[in-house]
Amino acid sequence: MVRDYVSLTKPGLSGLVLFTAAGGMWLAAGRALDWKTWLFAMVGTAGTVGSANTINCILERESDRFMSRTANRPLPTQRMETRHALAFAIVLGVVSLPMLALGVNWLTGVLGAVALGSYAFVYTPLKSRTWWAMLVGAFPGALPPLMGWTAARGRIELPGLVLFAILFLWQLPHFIAIALFRKTEYRAAGLTSLALEKGDDVARLHAVGYLAVLLPVSLLPFFVGVAGWLYLVAAAALGLWFLGVGVQGWRKQLGPEWARWFFRVSLVYLTGLFAALGLSA
Repeated sequence: MVRDYVSLTKPGLSGLVLFTAAGGMWLAAGRALDWKTWLFAMVGTAGTVGSANTINCILERESDRFMSRTANRPLPTQRMETRHALAFAIVLGVVSLPMLALGVNWLTGVLGAVALGSYAFVYTPLKSRTWWAMLVGAFPGALPPLMGWTAARGRIELPGLVLFAILFLWQLPHFIAIALFRKTEYRAAGLTSLALEKGDDVARLHAVGYLAVLLPVSLLPFFVGVAGWLYLVAAAALGLWFLGVGVQGWRKQLGPEWARWFFRVSLVYLTGLFAALGLSA
């Protein structure tokens, strides 16, 4: 039963979110940030993300039956009643948002509330209606590193916005990759995507376009003074690799196997980028 509740929070996705939030805090303050702020920020962010993901699982409990990666979740399999999942989501939100607002600062709490609300109640319903949901969903997904920055500084500043922009742009080719190799499942589940609405070639071309913008944006931490030469070199190399894989898929009109590889590359790219940020800050 405990495992089922944990699965509602999507621990893999939540872990990635916490990784980027911690990166934002580290860049903003590093070792100068007191442990209580770190604790409240991390636990509060984890609870907020867990609440949003649980609501997402509730709203998509029917469509989840048609996708291999979600079919075994506790709600589609009826191992858990919806009311219990809802109570869990409410408890997480009620505890975590005040933790951010009172234990960290009000601005981080507001950003957390915006992230939760926009992900659960705007992005999730739009997924079955329009491919533009991808852009909407990238907004709350890009807030955690900015929340990490505001947790340390108490205000929105240019470096924090740069981190937000990097994560926003990264998510778009990442989402496109998933939608390409799971296109049949998306259709069966009643969800839409750029590939389903406009075709695979348009989706691959969009991915290349987003990557072309991501590459120069990813270099900005060096130019705004929060990262050193190590980061600049790593970001350029990772960005060129990511872009190269995208261009290859578009030019050769590659299919699902390439899309799966593209998806894995996106994860390696983000992990490497934030590791380089932490090492060179």
